[in-house]
Amino acid sequence: MRHQVVIIGSGPAGLLLGALLHKAGVDTIILEAKSRDYVLSRIRAGVLEQGTVDLLSHVGADARLRREGLPHEGFCLCFDGEMLRIDMKDLTGGKQVTVYGQTEVTRDLMEHRDASGAPAIYEAADVAIHDTDTGHPCVTFTKDGRSQRIDCDAVAGCDGYHGISRRTVEDRGLQTFERTYPFGWLGLLADVPPCAHELIYVAHQRGFALCSMRSHTRSRYYVQCELTEDVANWSDDRFWEELKLRVGPEVARTIVTGPSIEKSIAPLRSFVAEPLRFGRLFLAGDAAHIVPPTGAKGLNLAASDVHYLSVALAEFFAERSSAGIDHYSAHALDRIWKAERFSWSMTMLMHRFDSHSPFEQRMQAAEFAYLRSSRTARAAMAENYVGLPM
Repeated sequence: MRHQVVIIGSGPAGLLLGALLHKAGVDTIILEAKSRDYVLSRIRAGVLEQGTVDLLSHVGADARLRREGLPHEGFCLCFDGEMLRIDMKDLTGGKQVTVYGQTEVTRDLMEHRDASGAPAIYEAADVAIHDTDTGHPCVTFTKDGRSQRIDCDAVAGCDGYHGISRRTVEDRGLQTFERTYPFGWLGLLADVPPCAHELIYVAHQRGFALCSMRSHTRSRYYVQCELTEDVANWSDDRFWEELKLRVGPEVARTIVTGPSIEKSIAPLRSFVAEPLRFGRLFLAGDAAHIVPPTGAKGLNLAASDVHYLSVALAEFFAERSSAGIDHYSAHALDRIWKAERFSWSMTMLMHRFDSHSPFEQRMQAAEFAYLRSSRTARAAMAENYVGLPM
């Protein structure tokens, strides 16, 4: 078979890229190693920048988001018991974010692709990418025990950190930059109303905590923990007790507890691969970068990647111009590194590091004091949180 672009991976990055290219008249096929149900079972955060919402609106996959998403005009930082609200709308001239789960974004984009008639193959085994240094790459895979081949003009690697796309080019001059943090987030999802109408980030001597939500009736809470922790050792009662200790009595009074739907520990990592183009293979989303969840940038960075890539590929096919694809890597990486910086700075400010000296602890306190006293500092934080321009 033949298609103009093979997209590997049916997470939000691959599905959004497919939708953007379909709207531009580019023929695509999506290959996914897992089943549809498996992809939809992955629970991820969902704070969407306005730019991400605009892209979903552009392709016509925003109807449910508009009905069910929760617009947020600000968020709170709580540092050693002192609360500071970052008023994003006021500080950025009216911008905001929308809370809407990544699983729901994925579901909406899957249904949008189904309705468009564009093909997607799930449970594709043994995916391999060939000849990307030529003008005639191809992708091979096995489906239902039968080997198949797709000839194409370009391959988009949207298959995540552990996918085949980046591994294909690891020996072709790929550079990686990484910071692994010495702790994780223990997260609990429960069908209880949120404790507040906006997110609360908490820095406490016992460690970081986050009060978040998925809807008016479903909440997501996190506490910083050791990477060696076993989820099995954390009963629901123990989690709620620890969370209340960290958020302080005023917030603790508003927390409604209930049985967990899901509990898991996520490590924190900063990671960037360079470059993002290898001939006719382009990396995007988690195949290209990982950010700590502190800054709510992971899904939004994937959206900006595929925005740049879709514009570049549409230009390539419509005008036979390589200008866009030649500059894709540089354009995407410029925004990636700025988002990495913001996520790193939020992580460093709000978490407890056992290795920190008294000097470094005072630096954290001084950073919070500066945010409290300076509208300019709060505006810079708000500008990054709502998302830098694409």
